Amino acid sequence: MSGSNTVGTTSVPAPTLTDAGFVAPAESDILAGVLADMNAAFGNVLNTDLSTPQGQLAMSLTAIVGDAYDQMLALFNGVDPERAWGRMQDAIGNLYFITRKPATATVVTCQCVGAAGTVVPQGTLVRDGSANTYAADGAITLDATGYGAGTFSCTVTGAVECPPGSVGVYQAVVGLTSVSNAAAGVTGRAEEGRQAFELRRQQTVAHNAMGPLDALAGEVLSVAGVSDAYVSENSSASPVSAGGVTLPAHSLYVCVNGGADADVALAIARKKPPGCASVGTSSVVVVDPNSAYAKQPEYTVQFTRAQAVPVYVAVVLAGGVHVPSTAAADVQAAIVAGFEGATGAQRVAIGGTVYASSFFGSVSAVGDWVKIVGITVGLGAQPTDPTVQVGVDQIPVLSAATISVVVR
Repeated sequence: MSGSNTVGTTSVPAPTLTDAGFVAPAESDILAGVLADMNAAFGNVLNTDLSTPQGQLAMSLTAIVGDAYDQMLALFNGVDPERAWGRMQDAIGNLYFITRKPATATVVTCQCVGAAGTVVPQGTLVRDGSANTYAADGAITLDATGYGAGTFSCTVTGAVECPPGSVGVYQAVVGLTSVSNAAAGVTGRAEEGRQAFELRRQQTVAHNAMGPLDALAGEVLSVAGVSDAYVSENSSASPVSAGGVTLPAHSLYVCVNGGADADVALAIARKKPPGCASVGTSSVVVVDPNSAYAKQPEYTVQFTRAQAVPVYVAVVLAGGVHVPSTAAADVQAAIVAGFEGATGAQRVAIGGTVYASSFFGSVSAVGDWVKIVGITVGLGAQPTDPTVQVGVDQIPVLSAATISVVVR
């Protein structure tokens, strides 16, 4: 085709960049273009049947071009926080100085009983009925009645379930006679997934600021082992009550689940506005890490550990010949998995609302035999409400023991 004005042209359609983004042509159109180019190169007398050698070659070239466009599309999507995943999402996180969290541990609130004044040191181990051990997140001092409560984190990460009443003494402490857990633990998670990482990026976008509550929340949420945090303040000159908690005048309130006491306190100290008092049930002395000080100052930081609150769920299903004997156990497992975010749903946060309607999808997915009559939730053993709200010092937990399933 020497001398033709078609030299350097192709019948293969090109991708386009539009307001909607990168648009690649369909592979069927690419194949048609490749066949047209090959046929033109041989004087338009080529047999373009796909079963021929030239047809096979055309399909291979189409696959190569199509794969190149797929890689370009993946790259373009990778710079969009809403679509990025894997290494590209990690790179976006680096722009905000955040990294993907490794697997988190199950956190359980335990009640300790023993001699008055006994101190249960940070790191003290307790054990559940499945031989999983949990370490105290901070020191626990028993009061004048010989009672104290604190949180313990599982020594292995991931989704380790800790049912209510399963924890007992493992590592001996002089003066400590018993340890128990009235509520189930807040189940840990595997390494932070795509959806969870993007949600935390949004929540911690103010991480590098100083003073705003969003900055403080971002700093605390970035602490190793922390799975949730709630931050609020009272800037008025009078006490204010909200979410079941009373905040003194001019005070800062942080409630957290997971993470070591010292790490959480240091995160608060880094971002807390000067002169604002912190309040809470835990008190930790923090040493200012700024190397510019000849003598580093110390600050007492207070915050609150989220108390696990059992949520009760009542499920009523229609009976029938197709309902299996394992119906109750299957439904309980599905609800727990959905509540803990295993199905991709967002876990209910500190001070959050549990909706009975959020369990419909998990229950329906158990099997075609499922016919839901009703689902209700509550904080008592006979729940009757469509929603339940927990306080800003509480985090809802759920276990098979608090789920009733009735087939009628």
